[in-house]
Formats: sequence, C-alpha cells, structure tokens
Amino acid sequence: MIPLYHDLSEETVLVVGGGAVGRRKALNFVEEARVVVVSPAFDDRLIEAATGNDGSGGDDAPPSIELVRAAPDAESVSEWIDRVAPALVVASTDDRAVNAAAEATALDSGLLVNRTDVSGGRDPGSVVVPATVADDPVRVAVSTGGQSPALSKALRERISAEIEGAGAMAELTGELREELSTAGVAPEIRREAIRQVVRSEGVWKGLQKGRSKARTEANNVIEEVVDR
Repeated sequence: MIPLYHDLSEETVLVVGGGAVGRRKALNFVEEARVVVVSPAFDDRLIEAATGNDGSGGDDAPPSIELVRAAPDAESVSEWIDRVAPALVVASTDDRAVNAAAEATALDSGLLVNRTDVSGGRDPGSVVVPATVADDPVRVAVSTGGQSPALSKALRERISAEIEGAGAMAELTGELREELSTAGVAPEIRREAIRQVVRSEGVWKGLQKGRSKARTEANNVIEEVVDR
C-alpha cells in the first residue's frame, strides 16, 4: 500500500459500529469531515463528542458527529451507504458479515473503505487509517498495515517527542524560501540555504526561545551560504 493524505473537508464519513473501535475512528475524522455513526449502541465518549463536547467549534457550532441508533445487518447496510452518500465507509462492528457487506458495497460504489476486523492484505480501494502525530503544519503518519495497532501507538509516542518544534520550523523555512525567491537568489543556493537552516542546532534551539531568536540564527546561517 502507498501512503497518501486525503482531504475529507466537506465530505461525509460513515462509521458502521459505535463501540470503542468505532469511537476511535469517528474521533479521528471529526476535525475535518462530517461523521455519521450508525449503531444500536454507542460508546460513552462518542456520545459526549456528538453532543458538542469535542472541542471542534464554539458553543453554537452544530456537532460534527451524528449518531443514528439502528442495527444494520448484512442485507440492509447497503441502504445506509446509499442514504448517507459518504466518501469513506468505516466498517467497525463486531459482526464480520456486516463488515464484509459494508466493504463490498463501498467498493462496488467506488468509495474508500476501512475495515477494522482485517489485517495484512486488503482489496484495492481499501484504506488503513494510520496513527498520526501532528505539530501543525507538520504531520507524520505511522502504519503497520493493520498488523499491530499497539506498535503504531508506541511509535507515535516516540515520534511525537522527536518532532517537537517541527511546525514552527516549517513555518519559518517557508517564509525564508519565499523571501529568498523574491530576492532573486538562485534556486540551488536557495535550496542549500534552507537545508542548512533545517540542520542548524542553533535555529532549533532558537525556536525554543522565541521566533525572533530563531530568525536571527537562521539569517546568520543563510548569510554564510549566500556569501560563499
């Protein structure tokens, strides 16, 4: 499988199954997509998120998770997919027949599908939802192909410590690239200058003290490269 990022803003994600697994999947998508969860019962934390306590908006913002209390079986799950018209279907029930039917319907309809009760090889069109670490705008995704969620979680925790400050570095170097381009600095010199900024311990330490300190350190690094 090839890892890709997919923009689900203004799209709908249908989660079939509202237990602990369905809750994790739903909360993973709620910041970007409208999420509809169909299940005869719901995890308590999922109910809290659906009633507006997910932190995704103000007090007047409508909940982005909609809970539908129903018990779709293998024969009727396709009706829910047709009704909701999602971009992605998550099959997360404890009934393999229902999950298989949701997967088959989604694939037949040309939709993306994430089936949570299988690991390893998957059908074309299936997706794996990775563990994600973010220091915006930097995001790192970790996946074991569904083989070991525990390992994904452990790696995510280790990576989280490693990328601290990466978001600020990305913003700083993005600004520097634009400034160097506007100043007419040759592309090869521009690339080398940004590479040296990213590798500079002084700039990384400067980011911990404040943007102005990091900017001063970065300017010194760039001057050395440009003046060679």
